[in-house]
Amino acid sequence: MATRVFMEALSPTMEEGKVLTWHKAEGDAVTDGDILAEVETDKAVMELQARGAGVLRKILAPDGATVPVGSLVAVIADPDEDISVLVADTEAKPAEPPSPDAPTPTPVPTPTSTPATASGRIKASPLARRLAGDRGLDLAHIAGSGPGGRITKRDVELAGDRVPAAPAAPDDGYEDVELSQIRKTIARRLAQSLGPVPHFFLTIEVDMERAADARAALNALESRSKISYNDIILKAIATALRQHRACNAWWQEGHIRYFDDVHLSMAVAVEDGLITPVIRHAHLKSLREIAAESRQLAERARERKLQPDEYTGGTFSVSNLGMFDIDEFTAVINPPEAGIIAVGSITEKPAVVDGNVQVRRRMRLTMSCDHRVIDGATGARFLQTVRRMLENPLAMVW
Repeated sequence: MATRVFMEALSPTMEEGKVLTWHKAEGDAVTDGDILAEVETDKAVMELQARGAGVLRKILAPDGATVPVGSLVAVIADPDEDISVLVADTEAKPAEPPSPDAPTPTPVPTPTSTPATASGRIKASPLARRLAGDRGLDLAHIAGSGPGGRITKRDVELAGDRVPAAPAAPDDGYEDVELSQIRKTIARRLAQSLGPVPHFFLTIEVDMERAADARAALNALESRSKISYNDIILKAIATALRQHRACNAWWQEGHIRYFDDVHLSMAVAVEDGLITPVIRHAHLKSLREIAAESRQLAERARERKLQPDEYTGGTFSVSNLGMFDIDEFTAVINPPEAGIIAVGSITEKPAVVDGNVQVRRRMRLTMSCDHRVIDGATGARFLQTVRRMLENPLAMVW
């Protein structure tokens, strides 16, 4: 019996997948559980497995194809089994020659210009403009069939090769790069966050002298696994979130979900964008454990090997650009989480200590808050606790 191979939802947020490479070719024998192809999802590169045995009779989504979740991408069947019905609706059908008795189609006129508005702007629907841009067609040479001569999507499709290409861009050098799945997801998530989520921002400056001393002392004791400043910051934030449950929350339609456990998302830059692997139960883990796990997750993220359970379910996020000498920035909330802390660089600057000016290592933290969940005073108290932890590292173990 034939087995249809669909583009599976290989991650919780996946809407479409890009076939990177097929590991099986048409005619190859397949057993249940075999790896058929590698698929780029919105977060990682995953493996598409066979759900049946037989022969890979037909591949319907070749290497490089991007298809929606649920689309038929291949068929597994016995060597002599008829699969024509399974692939009939998926494959493109060749156009049949016209019948001798059929009337000759009326040619579509090709105008030399299209009427424009008084301001000189050609009347066209947004979809028609985008389609013409994708096909390199000049709207000035397409006849509009819509109201008042407005150019529609169908007008552009009918124009085809009869229309001259649009003028080239004034700059000679440029490159159009197809969006990766992760970049598409970032664009969609930003629209979901910055628009609907009412952000507000709180910035605090932290004296990192004691944290620096503690880091140096710990690293002197252990040479195999070094503690980074980011590890200390993650530990402090996880400990503080345990004390401020109001910030360890999700916005849900109709209710707010407050978490007892801290699952800390940390932003990691990858080749095509950003991904946030999650340190689960971060409040229960030692500084050494956080350091080891954060390093492993970051490596797996850059290699695109994270599993869905390793980058979903975070309750709060941290984004650190200090290593790029960024003093201060604001980060975008990752819904449904209610907050994210942006970490700036640690720099030496003059500060007043006990009435005297001293050179101190200082760092700025900026918290982005979802105002539907976190009020100003709530976020401020949380940041005060984070600062107390970092300025007095022993407070993290009590």
